Amino acid sequence: MVCFVHSYELSGFESLAPIRQILSSAVAVKSFFVVSGFLIFMSYERSTSISSYAGKRFRRVYPAYFTVVMLYGVFLVAASSKSIGDYFSFVWLKYIVSNLVFLNFLQPTLPGVFEGNKFAFVNGPLWTLKIEVMFYALVPFFVFLVRKFKPLPVIVFFYCASVVYAFVFQKIADSTGSLIYLEIGRQLPGQLSYFMAGAFFYYFLPFFERRGGYFVGAAILILVANAFYPLPVAEPFAIAALVAFFGLFLYAGNFGKYGDFSYGIYILHYPIIQLILQGGALRESPWGFLLAVVSITLICAFAMWHLVEKRFLLRSSHYISTSTPSVSAG
Repeated sequence: MVCFVHSYELSGFESLAPIRQILSSAVAVKSFFVVSGFLIFMSYERSTSISSYAGKRFRRVYPAYFTVVMLYGVFLVAASSKSIGDYFSFVWLKYIVSNLVFLNFLQPTLPGVFEGNKFAFVNGPLWTLKIEVMFYALVPFFVFLVRKFKPLPVIVFFYCASVVYAFVFQKIADSTGSLIYLEIGRQLPGQLSYFMAGAFFYYFLPFFERRGGYFVGAAILILVANAFYPLPVAEPFAIAALVAFFGLFLYAGNFGKYGDFSYGIYILHYPIIQLILQGGALRESPWGFLLAVVSITLICAFAMWHLVEKRFLLRSSHYISTSTPSVSAG
């Protein structure tokens, strides 16, 4: 979804405008945080120690992230308007260092790269990885509180605190007209409500399984109402209910046996879009441009999974067991 929406937003091709009317990258990112809340709490609860948990998270996220930052950081010299000497400068070093430690906002551009495009950002979606890693760091604290006070009060408290935080900065942005407050509002803890909503469905999964229809019906009503009148307190939970339902109960086959390409698609697609736009070869063919973006991104994500991501996972990882065909006896 994010790949499709960015293809339209970065290109501005009017032929692709229906994408923005049907899909929402904002909803996709919120859903990502919901899934993360469910899976990361599960990962910690199933880990034997904090070091085991941290090791699993590092192996899943950082190798591919490091590869993307370095790969684009080095090879985009070919797309730069600067000389090699001017490209590999202090700005380049600042980009590499800040991005490697998940501080993409400190230096989101490279010298002379994508200057003629609508946006000069090298890899816009990386801002969410900073928040994701901060969630990882906070989960042991959250679980400590869950074990001390039970899941529901802890989840409700942090969920509501997050909603209030985002709501306050939304109001400040509305009154001042400054977009910086919207940006602050979507940072941590502004996205925490979606993460905690995902945690709710992990801890109360049996309850959800018994009453899934009620959850889904209520979620649909809330989201329809939210389209006409904002319901910031209920919207994260409604999105989480639908994500949990589609993720857990609508089985569509074991596509995982071919690999898990979602993370690769997410961190690879943006610079691919930027490169194709800078080349300008498909400027007169918007749908051809979209096909090229999707095809190249899928190929690169496939390669990223098999050459990088998969190789750093433990053999006990469910990603490995999912992608390994079972052998029946006899």
